Amino acid sequence: MNLFDLQGKTALVTGAASGLGQGIALAFAEAGADVISVSLSSSEETVKGIQSFGRQAKEIAADLSQADQLERIFQESLELTGQIDILVNNAGIIRRTPAAQHSRQDWYDVIDINLHTVFLLSQLAGNHMISRGSGKIINIASMLSFQGGINVPGYTASKHGVAGLTKAFANEWADKGIQVNALAPGYMATDNTAPIRQDQERTQSITDRIPAGRWGTPDDLKGPAVFLASAASDYLNGHILCVDGGWMAR
Repeated sequence: MNLFDLQGKTALVTGAASGLGQGIALAFAEAGADVISVSLSSSEETVKGIQSFGRQAKEIAADLSQADQLERIFQESLELTGQIDILVNNAGIIRRTPAAQHSRQDWYDVIDINLHTVFLLSQLAGNHMISRGSGKIINIASMLSFQGGINVPGYTASKHGVAGLTKAFANEWADKGIQVNALAPGYMATDNTAPIRQDQERTQSITDRIPAGRWGTPDDLKGPAVFLASAASDYLNGHILCVDGGWMAR
């Protein structure tokens, strides 16, 4: 089981104040890692959770839509901890509007957070990891990295892009000791899906298609995230791991 041990590792997780990012951050702490949470809102709850496992927790408040802040965020993370072993590009937004009415601003906002930030932070972390000869980058993809979705053209495009970036970076960095992979959550009970879950008919139609018979929770990503962050996945490169209750198999 030492393959899954994260003792001595430091992870940087974006969007860790709540939801899936919070679940991943806590899973890393439970596996032995120290964690830096980067979020627009307060990560106090996440920090306390990390510390409850006896791990060190740092919090950086930042607007990840501002590309000129990303280098500052990464450098501040290095100053706090000295090294970054694991990067999780989790922060993301979604705008739900039919394609014909999807505004340019909604398009730009989603692409900025969901795709540009993933590229730029991965580039920063990758250069640091290349110099050390090891590292793990985990992107958060989606079922919409494979499908078209409804009323979410910007989100769909961004998540297709995340899958592509995952493979592109993996191709260049696998021989440098860096594994770049992605988790593709299925339908998860988080703030992002709250508008869907308020529609009982649609919620039931989605649940009926999930072989597991339920929506996922942040806890369902804990094991897969630790796997991709640990030595257990050292020969896994450019993979999009679906954690979807069987959605893609149906």
